[in-house]
Amino acid sequence: MLPNDLLEPVFSATVQATEEAIINAMIAAEMMNGIENHKVIALPHDKLRAVLKKYNRLTQ
Repeated sequence: MLPNDLLEPVFSATVQATEEAIINAMIAAEMMNGIENHKVIALPHDKLRAVLKKYNRLTQ
């Protein structure tokens, strides 16, 4: 059990880990055909990098 004033780092770490997992999933996605031949196109990495840079989420 942690007091309320010590929980902020736990919440911050949770947010950062979730964000990283979402970005990793978007990068790993590949184009595929689904049911009834619906196409799902993979996210272009250059566009993802541009969005991340725009919102100051790109560290490199």
